Parts: sequence; C-alpha cells; structure tokens
Amino acid sequence: MTTTIVDVAVVGSGFAGLGAAIRLTQAGRDVVVLEKGETLGGTWRDNTYPGCACDVQSHLYSFSFAPNPHWTRRFAPQPEIRAYLEDLADRYGLRARIRFGAHVTGAEWDGARWTVRTADGATVNARAVVWGTGALHQPSIPDIPGLDGFTGAAFHSAQWDHDLDLRGRRIAVVGTGASTIQFVPRIRAAAASLTVFQRTPPWVLPKPDGEIPPRLRRLYARFPAVQKLQRALVYARNESLVGGFLKPGRLTVVERFARSYLARTFADRPDLLAKLTPDFMIGCKRILLSNDYYDALAKPGVEVVTEKIVRVTPTAVVTADGVEHEVDTIIFGTGFKVADNLSQVTVTGRDGVELNDVWRGGREAFLGTMVAGFPNFFVLTGPNTGLGHSSMIYMIESQLNYVLGALRVLDQHGARAIDTRRDRQDAFNARIQARLERSVWTQGGCSSWYLDDDGRNRTLWPDYTFAFRRRTRKVRPADHELVGWAPVVTEGWSLRGGHCEGWGTPHSIFGLTPT
Repeated sequence: MTTTIVDVAVVGSGFAGLGAAIRLTQAGRDVVVLEKGETLGGTWRDNTYPGCACDVQSHLYSFSFAPNPHWTRRFAPQPEIRAYLEDLADRYGLRARIRFGAHVTGAEWDGARWTVRTADGATVNARAVVWGTGALHQPSIPDIPGLDGFTGAAFHSAQWDHDLDLRGRRIAVVGTGASTIQFVPRIRAAAASLTVFQRTPPWVLPKPDGEIPPRLRRLYARFPAVQKLQRALVYARNESLVGGFLKPGRLTVVERFARSYLARTFADRPDLLAKLTPDFMIGCKRILLSNDYYDALAKPGVEVVTEKIVRVTPTAVVTADGVEHEVDTIIFGTGFKVADNLSQVTVTGRDGVELNDVWRGGREAFLGTMVAGFPNFFVLTGPNTGLGHSSMIYMIESQLNYVLGALRVLDQHGARAIDTRRDRQDAFNARIQARLERSVWTQGGCSSWYLDDDGRNRTLWPDYTFAFRRRTRKVRPADHELVGWAPVVTEGWSLRGGHCEGWGTPHSIFGLTPT
C-alpha cells in the first residue's frame, strides 16, 4: 500500500476537478487529482449517447480564464466539450497530477490532515480535500419489478451500449428528461418501434442552436475581447430569467410561448397535445430545449405512453392499465442520483462524525462549499449551488475563489485548519430555504429531482449568480473557526478565551474565533 503526501487532494476530473487543479497549481500548491475512470472528463466522458450536447450556450459553458474560440455551435456537442477538457489538461500541464483508476472510497480527518483512501488500497495524506465529482455521475435506474428477468438489452443513457445495433429493434424509452429529448430523435429512424414511457411531460422550448461560422471563430481567436463581450451578453440574457423563477407567475410570457410551440407542432394530433402539455408552471422543472423532440414523437412507429409502469416481463413492459408493451430494448433516460451523490463514500470529520449521517436529514453546507464539522473539506457544486437557467461553470469558479481564500487564511494565520461555524451554516440555509419556499420550484405544482425525499429543495441556488459570486469573493472571519497553533494572530481573529479543544487529537490545540 502506497501513501502520497500532498497539500490538496482533488477528487474528480470533470469541470470542477480540473478547474480546482488549475487554480490551485497556479497558486503554487502541491495537488493530486484522483479520478476513478481511466480517462478524464467526468459527465462529458460518461455521457456519449446519440445527440448528447449542452443546453447552456457554448461561450458561457467554459472557464472565463480559458475561453474556447473554436466552438462550432452555439450549444456545444459532447465531443467538443470533452475535447475542451482534454485541452485544459494539456494546456495547464495537469496530466502528471492525475491518478487514473483511483476510485475514492473514503476520507478521514485525524485532527490535522485528511487521509483519502482508494479502492486499490492506496492512500493520500492531504492538508485539504476538494470534492469535485459533481452531481451527475451516478445513474438513477428505477426499481421496477421483473427488470432483472428482462431478456433483451437494458441500459441507462449515461452507460450507452454503442455495440448494440438499434436497427429494427422495438425500443422502450423510460423517462422524458434532458437526455431523452436529445437521443430520441437520433434513434427513432433506426427503430422498428419506439415507445416513450412518460411520467410527467416537460416544458420544451425551441433550441436557438446553429453553427458558429468559421469567420466568426477566427474573429474570436484573433480578438478575445469580442468573444468576452458575447459571453457577457449571453450571461446577462440568462440572468434576466432569475426573477421569474423566484416569483411564480412571472414567466407567463415564456409559458405562453411554450404552449404556442406545442399547439403549432401538434395541431393535427390532439391526442399528443393532451399528453405532452404539462399541468404545472413553467420553470418548476428544468426547461428543456429541442428543435426535433416533438417532431420525433409525432412520427409513425412512435408511441407516448403515460400509464404508470408496474412491472417488466422477459419480453415486455407492463403498464397499470394491463397492457403489455412488447419490446426487446429498454433505455433509461431517468437522470442521476443527485441528492445522494456522496452516499457511496465514507467521509469522516471531527469527532468521528460521518458526512452521510450529518446529511441524513437533508444535505446542507455553507455557501454550498463547506460543511460544519469537516475542516479543510470543500465540496464543489454542493448543496444549493445548482442552476435552472445558466452555467454551472460560473458557480464552480465562484466556489474556487472561496476555496483559495480559505487556504490563504490558513497560511496567513499559521493555522492547521478552517471549519465552518454551525450556527452560521444553519442561518445561511434557513435564508436559502425561506427564499425557495416562495419560488416556482416549490410553488409551481410539480415534483422534481430538485427536491429531496422530504420535499425540500437542496439543489438550486435561489438568487442571481452574481450574488453568489459576490458572497464567495471573500472568506469572512465571522463565518468560520480556525484550528491549530497560530504564532501570529492578525486583525479580525483572536484566541478563544484561552480555551482548548481536542477535536479528536491526542493533544490540545487552541481554537481561533473571529472577534
């Protein structure tokens, strides 16, 4: 068993993990990136289904410090996003820092440092851990009676079977989320029949996609300021939607447009119009973008079934009305296990407390980044940092500012660790939940993957993204406690009344708290 000693261990090599590795190495910190796969890319490595593309505009779906002038479309397809991530690793010299095949199984805080364990028995001893695996990496497959006995092919869209020839097959698609509306139009023509099992119809708007002309790409490459301006315009347009999400009823214009799109498409198919019209406010679930999904559903050989699936036989999907839908292929477009994306890992903080136990009553963090009782542990795209309207890359960059700021605080004060005060975390999340209670995500009349089992939204950020950027720009002393010997105590911090805390270590250490 080998042990590596580093300043910071980064888990994951998607946008969050690579972004963290870049910013940390630029700050002069010794970093190792632990990646469970054999290649980098995170969700953009795993999702390779036909038609896979981003639903956020290309110019905004990239790091501000590493713009890509070579996007070929307004909404980048998966291969281009994957290539962008590979280029980042090369451009910033990260490959030597990435340890592939390192599946993290646990991390323990010993009062001074983190010990991160991998499935192969190796360990990494790190001053800090940055968890950058994201939320979209554990496919969610519903527990349907009889599924194990199905004799045909069955797979999740994030685990696409490219060796399977879909020509002439009778295909069942379960779920109608963001992935489904992309791959259904691509596989429809090959299938002998296509049955889409829909639990809830999504709101769909036309996708303002299109090719970015080569001359414009050359302009962006030669004059980066032009692309920066385009990015700013896209950002501002997306942010203009936030008010509508925060106060139900403000997106009525958008909803009328979506209804018009539905009515035009299915003017001669009242049966499909009825099935595909949502009964909740637009924005309650993620608004989906597609120019060809509705058209695909109206084609011969395609059926939309809204009856609940009750079981699967060796050759069919059976719905609550007793109908057996004969199929030989089942494709799940049922999303990911967002609410428990850290449940497969044991993270142990102060006093032997496990993160899964802390989060059993609901996932909460301070600024979606730090969790009280887990010093020097930073979660990227953590609780309540998700977006329903814009780019998560912007949120990741904001969080990275906070991570770097926290590590600078440690250096400046000669402290061993920084932890979040529980009372500050609780107050922060109380404000978040109060805002969410008034939002369309709660009042819009739907259930969604944004909500946990208790019906609370632990996923989305209920404000403008620039408000999150402003709040994460600086680490405030009042929100945290410093732990460890501090030979120099600078303005804003003081020894906590001469009182000592053990924090699970064999010797006492002084705590620092803001004045």
